Amino acid sequence: MKSDTELIAELDREGFSVAPDVLDAATVTQLRADLERAIDQEATYHGGTDYGDYGMVLVCCMYGRSFIDLLADERVMGLFNRVLGEGCILYAYTSSSMPPGRTNYSNRIHVDCPRLIPGYRTNMGAMVLLDDFTEENGAPLMLAGSHRQFDAPAREDFFARATRITAPAGSVCYMDPRVWHSGRSNRTSRWRHAVTFNMCRPYMKQRIDIPRIMAGIDLTGVSEKALQKMGFLAQVPASLDEYYLPPEQRKFRQKTE
Repeated sequence: MKSDTELIAELDREGFSVAPDVLDAATVTQLRADLERAIDQEATYHGGTDYGDYGMVLVCCMYGRSFIDLLADERVMGLFNRVLGEGCILYAYTSSSMPPGRTNYSNRIHVDCPRLIPGYRTNMGAMVLLDDFTEENGAPLMLAGSHRQFDAPAREDFFARATRITAPAGSVCYMDPRVWHSGRSNRTSRWRHAVTFNMCRPYMKQRIDIPRIMAGIDLTGVSEKALQKMGFLAQVPASLDEYYLPPEQRKFRQKTE
């Protein structure tokens, strides 16, 4: 296993770092099963599979306790806490799956964050691999060192120099969201699954207001750490009454780092 120090050094130098075999097989199996059900539910919402984001679940924590529990799992979250501080929250929590025999929206050369602030990281990402990532099933390409450049690399240069992220299921690929990368085509007959975190500083807005979108979901027994990561402790007061509550009852009541 790589140490946190080694992972952070690679993240700073390359813009990405792979930690192999982070999750056990039982956790991976449960997440994968829940993700496949979530993909089917979102396809029903869209009325079929013929849409650009097919295979991307927009808010994973809506679809099962396994996704929520992962937010309190130090095996995955520990590095986020070390880099961004324990107060970091979800900006986005999506799937990064590739349908069999297809590609999707991720095949463009892109970054996951519009901001580039030298010397300051506003966000940090991670792909949790739920299948082995191989060249055949569309393992993504990442251009080492490109997280320090604002402009997109030339297409020819990107494909000549990019690194393919191949690793076994249960591994985690941590990413600077400014690294230029591209998903590739899945040339196999099976889905290739992953879930993706984008974590941000707690004073930032989430991509989707997760506490509001989960208003009707039973959160009985969910740990305070998982609630904190979903943004439940970083909500803006919606009235004077909420603003003037005692500190322990306020909606924004966490470390801000």
